[in-house]
Amino acid sequence: MSALKTAIARSLTQIYTHPGLRRVRRARAAWWRTLTGASAQVHYFHQADDPYSHLCAQVLARLAADYQIALLPHLVSPPQDSAAPERARLAHWSLRDAATLAQAFGLQAPQALSGALPQASAVQAVEAALAHALEAGDFVAQGAAISATLWQPGVNAIVLSAPSAAALQRAANAKAEGDALRQLRGHYLGATLYYAGEWYWGLDRLHFLEARLRDEGLCRDPSSPLIAPVHEVALAPLHGQRAAPLTTLDYFLSFRSPYTYLALPRVRALAAHYGAELRLRFVLPMVMRGLPVPGEKRLYIVTDVAREAQRLGMPFGKVVDPVGKPVERGYALLNRAIAAGKGAEFAESFLQGVWADGLDAGTDAGLNAIAARAGFGAAWVQAALPDESWRAVAAANREELLAMDLWGVPSFRVNNNAGHWGQDRLWVIEQELRATLR
Repeated sequence: MSALKTAIARSLTQIYTHPGLRRVRRARAAWWRTLTGASAQVHYFHQADDPYSHLCAQVLARLAADYQIALLPHLVSPPQDSAAPERARLAHWSLRDAATLAQAFGLQAPQALSGALPQASAVQAVEAALAHALEAGDFVAQGAAISATLWQPGVNAIVLSAPSAAALQRAANAKAEGDALRQLRGHYLGATLYYAGEWYWGLDRLHFLEARLRDEGLCRDPSSPLIAPVHEVALAPLHGQRAAPLTTLDYFLSFRSPYTYLALPRVRALAAHYGAELRLRFVLPMVMRGLPVPGEKRLYIVTDVAREAQRLGMPFGKVVDPVGKPVERGYALLNRAIAAGKGAEFAESFLQGVWADGLDAGTDAGLNAIAARAGFGAAWVQAALPDESWRAVAAANREELLAMDLWGVPSFRVNNNAGHWGQDRLWVIEQELRATLR
C-alpha cells in the first residue's frame, strides 16, 4: 500500500469510527423522529435455525414492554457462505455458545435431539408458523413459543403440523422481504436488531441498544435493570488462592483481527491475576487462508469494534490494515518475541499500532516503532525478519484450533477444556480459571 493510500484509508477510518460522528448521527435521527412525529422503529431479524435468534425471541416481548418503540420483526435466511465460511463449525459452536448465554441470562437454552441440528423439514415448519405470526401481527407475542418447538424438544409448546405449499410460499416470501431489507440496511446475520442507522447483534449487543433508547428517553422505567447487561471480566479477589500449577491459557489470535486487539489486555490481566501461563497461538487471517470477508461484514465489524473500544476505554480508529506482508512480518517478529519471553508485549504493541496508532507494519519505520515499544531495537527486527519458522508454528496452531471445532479468532482455552470463541466470552474463561483455584 502506497504512503498516500495508507494516509487516506487511515483518515477515513478515523473519521468514520469517531464517537463524535456516532453522536451526531444519533442526534440527527432523534431530531428527525421528533420533528416528523414518527415512532421509534426497531427492526428485528429472525433466522429460524439460528440458536441466537431463539434467545432473542424470548426477550422481544419484554423489549417491547420496557421501551416506547415499534418493534418490527422480520424473517431472514442464513448468511451467505462468504459470511459463514465454516458453516458446520459455526452451527455447532452457536448451539454450544447459546446454551452458555441462556444460562447467564436465565433463558431457555436451545437444544438439539441427540446432539443433531434441526432437520430441514422442522425448520420449514417453524418458518411457516413464524410467517403466519408475522402476517397476524403476533410475532412478538408468539415467536418464542413457536421457536421452542424447534429448539426445546419435549417442551409443551405450540404443536406444528406439516405446512401446506401455500404456507411454505408465504414463508419464502417473508424471508425474501427480510433478506432484502437486511441487505439494504447493511447486515448479513440473524438475531440482529436495527435502529436508526445502527446494528446490534444478539444479546451481546442488546445493552448498547438499551442504553441508546434510555438516552433518548424511551425507557418506560429508567430504574429498571437492563434486559441483557454486559458480562465482563471481574478479576475478583483471590483470598490467597492461585491457579493450580501448570494451568495454561491458550490465546488463538490474528494480527488482522481488531477483536484480538480488544481482548489482549484482558487476556493478559486474566493470566496474571490467576497465575496461568499465557500461550499465544497466532494463526493466519481468514482472508489470507482463502476465506473471503464480504463488505457488510467488514463494515459491521469496524463499527462494532469502535463501540466496544469506547466502552473498554481503548483507542481505536487510526487503522492501517496489516493484511498480507505486514502480518507476515509481524508474525516473524512475534515468533522470536515469544521465544524471548516478551510475546504478549510485542503482540499488544503491534495490535495497538495497526488498529489505533496508524502505524504501517509494512514499512521498516512502522515495524521498528512497534518493536521499540516492546523493548526490541532495529537490529533485532532486521535479524528476525528473515526467519520463516513462524509459518510452521502458525499452521500447527491453525490445526489445533480446527481440532477444537473452532476456526476464528480470538479464541481461548483453559488447560484442555473446550475452547471459546470471541472477546465477548472472556467472562466464561474467567469462570474456568476460577475453577482451577486451590
